[in-house]
Amino acid sequence: MPIALLALAIGAFGIGTTEFVIMGLLPQVAAEFGVSIPTAGYLVTGYAVGVLVGAPFMTILGTRVSRKHMLMALMGIFVVGNLLSAVAPAFGVMLAGRVVASLAHGAFFGIGSVVAANLVAPHKRASAIALMFTGLTVANLVGVPLGTLLGQQAGWRLTFAVVAALGVVAVIGVALLVPADQGSRDLNAARAGLVRREVAALGNVQVLLAMAMTVLGFGGVFAAITYIAPMMTEAAGFGESGLTWMLVLLGVGMVIGNLVGGRLADRALMPLLYVSLAALAVVLGLFTFAAYSQLASAVAVLLIGTLGFATVPPLQKRVLDLASGAPTLASAVNVGAFNLGNALAAWLGGVVISAGLGITAPNWVGALLAGSAFVLAVISGLLERRQAHRPVSAPATVPAEAV
Repeated sequence: MPIALLALAIGAFGIGTTEFVIMGLLPQVAAEFGVSIPTAGYLVTGYAVGVLVGAPFMTILGTRVSRKHMLMALMGIFVVGNLLSAVAPAFGVMLAGRVVASLAHGAFFGIGSVVAANLVAPHKRASAIALMFTGLTVANLVGVPLGTLLGQQAGWRLTFAVVAALGVVAVIGVALLVPADQGSRDLNAARAGLVRREVAALGNVQVLLAMAMTVLGFGGVFAAITYIAPMMTEAAGFGESGLTWMLVLLGVGMVIGNLVGGRLADRALMPLLYVSLAALAVVLGLFTFAAYSQLASAVAVLLIGTLGFATVPPLQKRVLDLASGAPTLASAVNVGAFNLGNALAAWLGGVVISAGLGITAPNWVGALLAGSAFVLAVISGLLERRQAHRPVSAPATVPAEAV
């Protein structure tokens, strides 16, 4: 695989760390600012909404900028947002910092997915995308547990300062390793002319179904892991060190799911989605009860990470394939869809906790979301089979250098 994928993975590592580390630090942040756990959960929701809004906006804004320079600019925004969170004097300022950092998220993964896919042969596209997303999963294996431990021992502000430093490293990595786009003015003009086609690609029914699966499926994962810190300490009885190891287990599952999902998506994309989404719904439902056992919690967390991230490469590849004539915006919006699911799940999880249904109640919310994603996957597959028996006109030709 091209070394440029390493640069993309470095950026993904930094973004993944800042996105997920807040979950392990939620009790500390809530205590310092004097807010409730559900209110502190807005730091997850706000970040996710920022990704959703920032993904299409930043992608369109960057149509006249080379992909390499845009990736560097996005990581610069990421650094500023995390520094703001690190020095925030009030909860509202920290929330603003989270939103600023999130504006880089969707466009980075969206543009990065297209860059990764274009670096390899067509039959290796899902594997290349998975390698880029490996940075995100390794962040959960290494960055999030270490960031949580650092926050517990030295204060959560230092964690966000270190994350900002990771962003600086990512900017340097992109500058050194990602190849410059071929062409200059002509290429940028071609990209600018594709904006209308990019927007039109979002109207494809199958693209919309894939994005809906993304929202609901990954939302199911976030319903559980947003509140994993209070869930594991209050229900399972883990201490702070035990929580760190549970986050490591979650990260291990994410790495396994991402790599396996990337390989299988190149061979049997839809069957992989059927199995992973159905199994995820079952595991999340069982986690509502298993959360009161330390051993069962460990198994469930590992499976949630594995099954949840097994859906990432196939869903991202499906959107790229379905919007092959104009993939950049669709790819970025799909990353935003992951975070729309995160925002929805974090909010619903806070609602059921605030309603007095118990600290494990977000798990059955997650099960319902993942089960709904499975239903949509079945519908998408049935529509695809029906369309395969109909004659289709040849797609319009798109200049290769504009994709």
